[in-house]
Amino acid sequence: MSKTDSRAEREPLKRKQYEKELLKLQAELCELQEWVKAKGLRAIIIFEGRDAAGKGGTIKAITERVSPRVFRVVALPAPSDREKSQMYIQRYMQHFPAAGEIVIFDRSWYNRAGVEYVMGFCSKEQHKRFLELCPQIEKYMVEGGIILIKVWLEVSDKEQKRRFEARIEDPVRQWKLSPMDLPSRKRWYDYSKARDMMLDATDTEHAPWHIVLSDDKKRARLNIIRHILDTIPHKKLKREKVKLPKRSMKGAYDDQATIAARKFVRERY
Repeated sequence: MSKTDSRAEREPLKRKQYEKELLKLQAELCELQEWVKAKGLRAIIIFEGRDAAGKGGTIKAITERVSPRVFRVVALPAPSDREKSQMYIQRYMQHFPAAGEIVIFDRSWYNRAGVEYVMGFCSKEQHKRFLELCPQIEKYMVEGGIILIKVWLEVSDKEQKRRFEARIEDPVRQWKLSPMDLPSRKRWYDYSKARDMMLDATDTEHAPWHIVLSDDKKRARLNIIRHILDTIPHKKLKREKVKLPKRSMKGAYDDQATIAARKFVRERY
């Protein structure tokens, strides 16, 4: 039995158990945040994968309890005409972290190895050149002190179909359907081949890829957060004990009466 088959047969994680484990991991992410700030670390986390594999939900789980000043999310739109004329990786590099920052790329320079290649937005020569140069660029990044974490989310054919259908039917999910989603569904095997070429060329010792089977979203999120925490060595920093000061009564007045006649949001709930 393959790893994919064995994972598919597991019972879905119960919500209560998931939320309990997630809270513990998010608390540790807060500890990691303080360590990264104190030590001036720089980290990049790349999320790639098939459409509807769960990248957005995973990023939300990582970032919902930490500071956006430390954990910055970058999700770039299609390049402008000006950006198309620049060196390919240039528009990504301007978002790289400074000391004390973790930058999360919701899709990255690997667009060239995936959607751009499959949909014909780049030439075969540009694709080949990217696969040749990418490991060298990432080696330069890592040697320069950046912690680089690359995660590929892999969803099954059956589950991707179910998620796309849910997006089509559900009005609060329809915004998730991009112009590339339906063509990507049709071109499943083209994307598989592009993925395999990308992994063959860029799964290096200095910047390895880690694959996550994401049919079970909850397990995938927990495993990814645990992987990030394990990949960035950190310790819990001792915080100074905080004591809430008493409110000063100097200059006291009825400060609620002064706003009573102002416009308030209507209380409908």
